[in-house]
Amino acid sequence: MGRATGLPNSGRGYPHDDMAAGFKDYYEVLGVPRTASAKEIKSAFRKLARQYHPDVNAGDAAAEARFKEINTANEVLSDASKRKKYDELGPDWEHYDAWEKAGRPGRAPSGARGGSGTRYQTVSPEELADLFGGQGFGARGFSSQGFSGQGVDGLGDLFGGMFGSGGRGAAAPLRGQDIEGETEISLEEAYRGTTRTIELAGSSGSRKVEVKIPAGIGDGARVRVRGQGPAGAGGGGSGDLFIRVKVRPHPRFKREGNNVRLLVKVPLRAAIAGGEVEVETPAGKRVNLRIPRETQNGKVLRMRGLGMPHLRGGAHGDLLAEVEVELPLPADTELKSWATGASN
Repeated sequence: MGRATGLPNSGRGYPHDDMAAGFKDYYEVLGVPRTASAKEIKSAFRKLARQYHPDVNAGDAAAEARFKEINTANEVLSDASKRKKYDELGPDWEHYDAWEKAGRPGRAPSGARGGSGTRYQTVSPEELADLFGGQGFGARGFSSQGFSGQGVDGLGDLFGGMFGSGGRGAAAPLRGQDIEGETEISLEEAYRGTTRTIELAGSSGSRKVEVKIPAGIGDGARVRVRGQGPAGAGGGGSGDLFIRVKVRPHPRFKREGNNVRLLVKVPLRAAIAGGEVEVETPAGKRVNLRIPRETQNGKVLRMRGLGMPHLRGGAHGDLLAEVEVELPLPADTELKSWATGASN
């Protein structure tokens, strides 16, 4: 069972400029100018995604990291709302966005930038009275009864046009913040898909949420469960729950994108004369692998369609059987005679 925690991190403040020092500009990641249109951004993303996709660059960690950067940049720049916040606030836009959704606790994240850095907020007549001492306006000599003899409500008459009817404008709805947790699954579970029950702890007690993990999910990918985060305020919707999935290493299979590599022991006779050996698949089945004549040690034989399923359904990757020629021990007389004759 996994456990989820709130985002942004609880405690004092938020990440500041030191966190943004190594930040890569999303426009530079996609190779487009800041004035690029949505069509240009989409075109640049597709071109780069094809170039660096893990299926095309199996086992290339640098290409995989680049692919993740491209995905992150596209997720922000292809969304008009997110792009606007990114353009205004820079690399800390997500922290600032989370701070606003959480009701602006404490001071604003210092890394956020936008215009002069000054942000304006509408206040109610009651808040305005509090700013001046609640019961009076101090040295100016005005009491809370100084406006039409109606106390604080008199401020509503004065500022009615700003705060709505009677100065009692409702607070803007705030969406609940997103939360994130982590869970671990086996390669077999990643192959067929699985579920996890996540326990969420909140001010009103704990509750459990069942999370469906799709077949074909990769290590480090996130599953989103909409509306399962904390409730919003003022009628705002609930946040979302994100579960990051970690796939445990397998003792025999090594995943390479949607392909799976497997070391297969092949008897010397089969490697020389040809034959068949039985191999295991990620689906848990055992199938026969045909060994061609004169197969060299280390040769990779591809078994199409027996790898991991594609995350969005449809085809499967391949099973890559790497041959390990196995000598018969102890060697029989015939093999010893052959080896001795060959050496002479």
